[in-house]
Amino acid sequence: MEKIKIETDQKSLYNRDFYIWLQTTANLLENNKFAELDIKNLIEEINSMGRSEKKELKCRLIILIEHILKLEYWQIEKENNARGWRNTVAKQRLQIELTLEESPSLRNMLDDIFEECYQKARQYILKRYQLSSDLFPENPPFSVVDALNPDYLP
Repeated sequence: MEKIKIETDQKSLYNRDFYIWLQTTANLLENNKFAELDIKNLIEEINSMGRSEKKELKCRLIILIEHILKLEYWQIEKENNARGWRNTVAKQRLQIELTLEESPSLRNMLDDIFEECYQKARQYILKRYQLSSDLFPENPPFSVVDALNPDYLP
């Protein structure tokens, strides 16, 4: 009976004060009090963290691709903006590198998400700046390896 009361309190705590729930959960884990854990919400949070890591990688890759495309193809704006675009490319490469250092298994999905990220980056630029759809190639003119390579800078 006591076990049910503790779990209910933990679940209630999750909805009332997330930070305290995290601290309590960490404390329970450190003290091997597994029976008192709010397992359902703990699993949800762990899964959410994994999704967040993948989303972070995708977002950074989209921004990286966007700026590489601008550097390679948007000649009218390049003279005034190339420096900022190059800075963004360098920053995104660094952030992706740091993400992959923290979660090396994400590297395995780069090939799988690259095409999708390229298409999203391309569409975003075209819509945001109201550009002609023929300004940027429909298919990626560079690989994910190129995009992440610090020596590959148009």
